[in-house]
Amino acid sequence: MKNLLHFIVRFHFTILFIVFEIFCILLLVNYNNYQKSEFLNSSNAISGGIYQKVSSVTDYLSLAKTNEELNRENVRLRNLLHSSYKLTTDSSFVFLDTIYKQQYIYRTAKIINNSVNKQLNYITLNKGRIHGIEREMAVVTDNGVVGVVKSVSDNFASVISVLNDRLRISAKLKGNNYHGSLIWDGVDYRKAMLKDIPFHVKIAKGDTIVTSGYSAIFPEGLKLGVVDKVMTSSGSNFQNIKILLSNDFKSLSYVKVVGDLMKEERLKLEEEATE
Repeated sequence: MKNLLHFIVRFHFTILFIVFEIFCILLLVNYNNYQKSEFLNSSNAISGGIYQKVSSVTDYLSLAKTNEELNRENVRLRNLLHSSYKLTTDSSFVFLDTIYKQQYIYRTAKIINNSVNKQLNYITLNKGRIHGIEREMAVVTDNGVVGVVKSVSDNFASVISVLNDRLRISAKLKGNNYHGSLIWDGVDYRKAMLKDIPFHVKIAKGDTIVTSGYSAIFPEGLKLGVVDKVMTSSGSNFQNIKILLSNDFKSLSYVKVVGDLMKEERLKLEEEATE
């Protein structure tokens, strides 16, 4: 208190000057329309700028939540697409809600661990058995294939990544449906190899590679990448094709886990056929 009184006594002229200045400014603004208008415009501009900065910071901090909400909405919409349903009748004289039966169901998950620089790369998801995740489910993004669920616990799932030379994916050329196997060669996280394409098939750089639908894991037509380079070897009946992967595995965040509702029926039938 003593220090405060000492400060006031020492600077009382300055304090009085500031008080009078503020008082005069208030009188000028309150009793002159032009000055009042200019003052309000200036104060609005300043406060608006502050609010905009605060809003930008808030929006940035909420990006993770926004991305998760968008991913959930994408999953909901994908579950409504006809590509997630299987045609159940040849008749064209029935209502649309009776000729399609849902085959694929999509669930959203977040990547909490990911590697790209090993020979055998795996991804960990924050969803598991209690969320409906099961072994051998496909893992994808809107850009394309990510991998296959290898093992699950109650709350987590481990995914064998496309960047793992133990994973082979049945793939095909989108333009002509010739199919082969896509496998990572362990060199570049951005590229993989498409093998077993016959030598006579014409392939051009930029051709799209998608899933064939021959496996009971991936739906048909999911993007894998585009042709980057075609390599041939003497004495071989097949071409080796370098593929530029559609997903950037270093920037993955949210994924969709795809369940095939007809998988068990298909596998049972195929098993019986081979007996």
